[in-house]
Amino acid sequence: MDTRELRISRAMAFAIDEINKSSGILPGITLGYQIHDTCASVPLTVQVAFQFTNLPQLLSDNSKVCSQTGSVLAIIGDSGSTQCISISRIVAPFDIPLVSHFATCACLSEKTQFPTFFRTIPSDQFQADALAKLVKYFGWTWIGTVHSNSDYGNNGMASFLRAAHKEGICVEYSESFNRNDPASKIQQVADVIRRSTAMVVVLFTATGDLKFLLEELTRNPSPPRQWIGSEAWVTDPEVQSFRICAGAIGFAIPQSVIPGFREYIMDLSPAKVAASQLLTKFWEGAFNCKLKKQAGLVEKVCDGTEDLQKLQNPYTDTSQLRITNMVYKSVYAIAHAVHNIVCKKINSTVQCDRFIKIEPMQVLDQLKMVNFSRNGYHVSFDNNGDPVAFYELINWQQKRKGDLEFVTVGHYDESLSPGQKFTIKRGIHWADSSTQVPVSVCSDSCPPGTRKVLQKGKPVCCYDCVPCAEGGISNTSDSSDCLSCHKEFWPNAEKTLCLPKPVEFLSFHEVLGIILTSFSVGGACLTIVTAIVFFHHRCTPIVRANNSELSFLLLFSLTLCFLCSLTFIGRPSDWSCMLRHTAFGITFVLCISCVLGKTIVVLMAFKATLPGNNIAKWFGPTQQRMTVVSFTFVQVLICIIWLVLRPPFSIKNLTTYNEKIILECALGSAIGFWAVLGYIGLLAVFCFVLAVLARKLPDNFNEAKLITFSMLIFCAVWIAFIPAYISSPGKFTVAVEIFAILSSSFGLIFCIFVPKCFIILFRPEKNTKKNVMGKK
Repeated sequence: MDTRELRISRAMAFAIDEINKSSGILPGITLGYQIHDTCASVPLTVQVAFQFTNLPQLLSDNSKVCSQTGSVLAIIGDSGSTQCISISRIVAPFDIPLVSHFATCACLSEKTQFPTFFRTIPSDQFQADALAKLVKYFGWTWIGTVHSNSDYGNNGMASFLRAAHKEGICVEYSESFNRNDPASKIQQVADVIRRSTAMVVVLFTATGDLKFLLEELTRNPSPPRQWIGSEAWVTDPEVQSFRICAGAIGFAIPQSVIPGFREYIMDLSPAKVAASQLLTKFWEGAFNCKLKKQAGLVEKVCDGTEDLQKLQNPYTDTSQLRITNMVYKSVYAIAHAVHNIVCKKINSTVQCDRFIKIEPMQVLDQLKMVNFSRNGYHVSFDNNGDPVAFYELINWQQKRKGDLEFVTVGHYDESLSPGQKFTIKRGIHWADSSTQVPVSVCSDSCPPGTRKVLQKGKPVCCYDCVPCAEGGISNTSDSSDCLSCHKEFWPNAEKTLCLPKPVEFLSFHEVLGIILTSFSVGGACLTIVTAIVFFHHRCTPIVRANNSELSFLLLFSLTLCFLCSLTFIGRPSDWSCMLRHTAFGITFVLCISCVLGKTIVVLMAFKATLPGNNIAKWFGPTQQRMTVVSFTFVQVLICIIWLVLRPPFSIKNLTTYNEKIILECALGSAIGFWAVLGYIGLLAVFCFVLAVLARKLPDNFNEAKLITFSMLIFCAVWIAFIPAYISSPGKFTVAVEIFAILSSSFGLIFCIFVPKCFIILFRPEKNTKKNVMGKK
């Protein structure tokens, strides 16, 4: 016997008895009732439903007591959704309202199929949504589900799975079974739970089904599981003895208080019990005795000392009246509907016509409009015959003695706004007596800086965490994709934030810039010192031997060559980009023009010494100056054309390096740049050829030899510069160009002037006309 169901049936009798004694509702009217046991069996349910629709049965022969018809005006029940579906399909054509206290299948809200169905317990659609939000609230995205293979379980689980999918929850497995299934089927479901990786299991089952599964799991326990229960079993004492359910949580109908109910159900004398076959069965089973001595039976006879107060079972447990209150509210809903039909308020007095003939249709219409409160609990129905959903969140917590108790830790109110529906008021004890929220995920959360990549053939909750690709970030956990940074930004090391790219250029403050600046300034100082030495000894033969005017002009141009390299260092701007290339081109052409002039002077001087040769007068100082000016003017003209048509300009190079910006000078016109270099190279080659021709002239100090070496170094440096310039990245391109300028400049000053300075300063005895001319 299901003693909780017995207590529920007694609640119906108590409510009717209370109404019959009340002067506030149906005064002078007595309600009658019949109670049938369907035994959770559809065939029995159908049989009872047909009895309700048979010809009217008079409840009493005394017409002064009862109305002219004793037909059923309304039905309360059943506890199961499947049974309610069967009853409703039979009684609906007769417009008989059916009010259930425990049938929660969402399918029963469909008014086109069940037009006369009402219930005081919320629909499973609300419970399914609440369970999905509960699972999501604790971060469980990888769960297993088990449900009864019945209308309650199948429809309830279908609603939950839809809600869970919307919340992004993945289901590892979904199993169903029934208490009538063979043991192998139940064992199979238990094995699936044992083998699963999901820590959380949602059970949408009836109590009678769940007991078989829990018994199987108790024989061979699975690893600790966090059970999530539906209202059908989460407060049912029948499963409270299973310790493996410690820590279970789920939604339940709110507990309530029904004044006088406990006294009513405990007031059972042996005489009252003997008058009811059902109570007799309960009494004899509870106390293990027989009310009447029967021949052939050895069981003891109840002697009247049996104390119902000491009995511990669901019948006597009124500490948490949940479903019981739903029955109580159902009876009062029907009573209020009947009251609105037969009673009228006349001069502040309620008068009821107890002889009026009532049709079930009238009760059905009035049920749709009932709106009242009883013992502080509101009763009304929406258009689907459902009440407002309100649940308590129940947690199975262990007492000090090890027993399990149902503790209310929160609630869910469907009438509130979305952010306020779900509330937790106190701490929860989890599975395995843990105080930490268990983790149930297929894959750990992907931290910022990574993105989720789904594992092939698995649900969306199973994924790998892959770092964002170069240039991408994700600033939230579990990001499905990475965001690309703006072209002038780059991710930090964790790839969680886009930061401005560092700007790079050859600076005066970095080591490379300091070294090149030092050499540039040092070269200019060396050239100035050389000029001072030459000026101080300008009257000596070694200075006068090869046109001192060109020598000073060459030293001046070398000084500019050294200093123009400084324009390549520092933050590029449009003006500095134009200055650096034009200054470099013009100063180097001036320098090479002077060297070329000195080379020509050497050749002319030798030719002039030959008998009958008058060539020297055609290349005097004026012609030398014109040569330098002419060659330099051509370079100036090239630079002007370059600057006018497509001048160099500063740019942000975003392609060489992904992680930084290179500030550099764009050529504007590559033809202009290579024309400048080509012209310098042409003069250098021409000078080198002339110097080679003059290298064996018969002077003891032949300057052509020195020019040959200097031009050789110059050409070698600039030939090597071309591939180095093209292949060098970023600021090193500028460094290569500066290095080429400094190397060629140092080559000129060391090859042409250092040997002369050495003789002037350290070998003055060789600084004579005789020695310079090579005479003995």
